[in-house]
Amino acid sequence: MSRPIALLLAAVLALPPFAFAIERPFPANILRGKFTPGYFPDITLDGKPRQLSPAARIFNQDNMLEMPAALRGKDIVVNYTVDGMGNIDRIWILTAEEAAQKVPTAK
Repeated sequence: MSRPIALLLAAVLALPPFAFAIERPFPANILRGKFTPGYFPDITLDGKPRQLSPAARIFNQDNMLEMPAALRGKDIVVNYTVDGMGNIDRIWILTAEEAAQKVPTAK
């Protein structure tokens, strides 16, 4: 390995993990709620029964896809969107910092 590449690699590895944190772009029509997973496609949002759309995607705090059956817990603070049929089509599980921010569409 050449010296410049080795130095670059060492510099990247020396950076703290938060240096790679990227702000997630949420769509303008985002809603916020408390999510409790159930047996697919059933979920609970803000204490009310809802359903995931057939093509629903759930993103964890690292913005990676999460399978609905793998989720545990209740009243998880999330941002979500609703499709034209009234089903939940995208859910983002929020970090503490994201949950502290106000939703732009909230009044």
